[in-house]
Amino acid sequence: MPLIDRDYMRTPQPSRRPIIVRNYQGGFSLNPVWVIIGINFLVLIATFIAGRVYLTSNGVIIGEIYRLNYYMGLIPAELWERPWTMITNMFAHAGLGHFIGNMLVLFFFGRFLTMLVGHKRFLWVYFGGGIVGNIIFLLLGDSYSIAVGASGAVYAVAGVLVVMMPNLRVYLYFIVPMPLWVVVLIFFVLWSFIPGLNIAWQAHIGGLLVGLIAGYFFRKGGRYYYYR
Repeated sequence: MPLIDRDYMRTPQPSRRPIIVRNYQGGFSLNPVWVIIGINFLVLIATFIAGRVYLTSNGVIIGEIYRLNYYMGLIPAELWERPWTMITNMFAHAGLGHFIGNMLVLFFFGRFLTMLVGHKRFLWVYFGGGIVGNIIFLLLGDSYSIAVGASGAVYAVAGVLVVMMPNLRVYLYFIVPMPLWVVVLIFFVLWSFIPGLNIAWQAHIGGLLVGLIAGYFFRKGGRYYYYR
């Protein structure tokens, strides 16, 4: 059998349209994913250093919160007094576990998305998802609740990928392989509605919708292709 006829000598054929990832451009380019993770980490350290404050109502202590999260977090009733919190709350987290969960997803999904659509489009998706998620939280959340975390932005990143590459194999907890769409449906969407966890599901769903819409237009444009 001639070498050219052997399976391993044949040119691989795409399972769909002939999609290619963006060409690499030489030179140094600072990856925005690392920048965002770095800023979030610095804010987390500052949050721990600043300590906690008590929340009171009519002179009665009703809870406590990290001091920095109070000033950076989004409180619907106080938005007009602190409009910057529409952005700053994306860099604050409720604790180490909250930070690690969001940053792990951003690290793996964000880096992959930048290879597909480039840095600028990634940033549009990330901050667009975070802002829209905050808007949905303003409309549907409790007026005096405090929303912190990058979840809305991270969900937007996941939403783009689930449209562009729904069958991408993801190793849940680095062990269990499953398609990306299953991970997003079960461990992103359904998890957002588990009672008792104080999850801002409004921000999650808002960010995810932004990602799904952006992914549709990216894929429809026909410039982002992949081989399975």
